[in-house]
Amino acid sequence: MKVKHVLIVFVLGMILTTIGAFFKIQHWPGASKILLVALLLEVIGGLLFIWKLATIKDFKDFLNK
Repeated sequence: MKVKHVLIVFVLGMILTTIGAFFKIQHWPGASKILLVALLLEVIGGLLFIWKLATIKDFKDFLNK
């Protein structure tokens, strides 16, 4: 998995967090589920990013691997 894919997962989680917070403010149904999925995506993205940093050999080509 390339780093750009990990970043896409993390950014998708951030977007869903914003949407879930908006749903919470408006008291619309499904807000808790959206926030749960968003949090899981952010955690998975963060852990994968840390794993990629720990296993990288050539830091110059970091974003291409």
